[in-house]
Amino acid sequence: MVKVVFISTNGDRIAAEGKPGDRLLAVGQAAGMPLEGTCEGQMACSTCHVVVAKEWFDRLPRASEDEEDMLDLAAGVTRTSRLSCQIELSEALDGLEVRIPGESRDMQRR
Repeated sequence: MVKVVFISTNGDRIAAEGKPGDRLLAVGQAAGMPLEGTCEGQMACSTCHVVVAKEWFDRLPRASEDEEDMLDLAAGVTRTSRLSCQIELSEALDGLEVRIPGESRDMQRR
């Protein structure tokens, strides 16, 4: 299993686990994080935006041009922002830490 720590908008640390090959979006949703993922991983929205901890960011594969374009539309983007639907868990990411942006919206939880 690959451990992930989500930091909520109020600073709570929520530990979650996924299997290698799982998408971070699915792991976050299963852990109750407000990651909507409206487009279901098709990179047609930015509702699964997360901010990756600086010490982990360079360990991820580079974002594609399409992902960068979608991040341009996300609120609260930082240098280490990524779309969680594009992050595939692997053993090398065991312990990954990501923050849920303060501007996060989950339309499924009205």
